[in-house]
Amino acid sequence: MQQLSSILMFYRPLVLWSFLINIILSFFKVEIITILITKLFLIGFLWYITNETNGKQKLLFCKNLGISTLKLFSLLYLIDLLLSIPFLIILREFV
Repeated sequence: MQQLSSILMFYRPLVLWSFLINIILSFFKVEIITILITKLFLIGFLWYITNETNGKQKLLFCKNLGISTLKLFSLLYLIDLLLSIPFLIILREFV
């Protein structure tokens, strides 16, 4: 449970960016699967940036709890999927 709360704490600043990406790409009538693939590439880019810069220090609390970087970013993507898919479906009805 403590691992999940730390993953959610790491995801919290990314939620607004995620929904902003959803809204912008939905405005341009991009398919849902394309949006999800784009987010997968963005999660990969975030992983790369975090590993190559001082962002490693932000991952220290996760590593202390036994969460690997692969597990962290995989779960971030899954949580993002669980939030994005219903949001995109509802947004499609209004756009």
